[in-house]
Amino acid sequence: MIPAPSEVFEVTRLVVTALDSAGVRYFLGGSLASAIYGEARATRDVDLIAAMLPPHARPFVTALGNGFYADLAAIESAVATRHSFNIVHLDTMVKVDVFVFKGDEFGRSQFARRSAKQLSPDDPAAIYVASAEDTVLAKLQWYRDGGGVSDRQWNDVLGVLKVQGAALDRAYLDEWARELGLTDLLRRALDDAGLP
Repeated sequence: MIPAPSEVFEVTRLVVTALDSAGVRYFLGGSLASAIYGEARATRDVDLIAAMLPPHARPFVTALGNGFYADLAAIESAVATRHSFNIVHLDTMVKVDVFVFKGDEFGRSQFARRSAKQLSPDDPAAIYVASAEDTVLAKLQWYRDGGGVSDRQWNDVLGVLKVQGAALDRAYLDEWARELGLTDLLRRALDDAGLP
């Protein structure tokens, strides 16, 4: 369960329902995913990775309805170029960043390992969430790509490592850290988290 404000996961549920309606595969990543596996922190942003194709854009926006700011032209452009776009829930101003799946090998692995989890005890419907290992690897990528200065990203990584500990698939982490050029960062994070 995610100990986060109910409106954040209510908005997440609305967007996921729209993705399902448009026939789009997705998974939750970012700080909400790290809160599931590690230590919660307040966030008003939601990160989703979605395997959207150009024909999905209009049905997705239609399924969202009038409760969101969603620029169809910007979404179509992001999908065509496999970049990201964001939408904003107008009542709560919760922002949802949607990262369009690029078709890369790591992304395929993330999709293969995603699992369905409940966002809250009152919501019986589960949504797809990145695995704990993939959450760590993605956060390490964001940390590195952001210049290695984000305490929030680093602390999210440490939170997952500390809470999951021995349950983590270390062979998978090591393999993908090598592939993604994250070996040194992963070692440092494991040391900081007190994991041998």
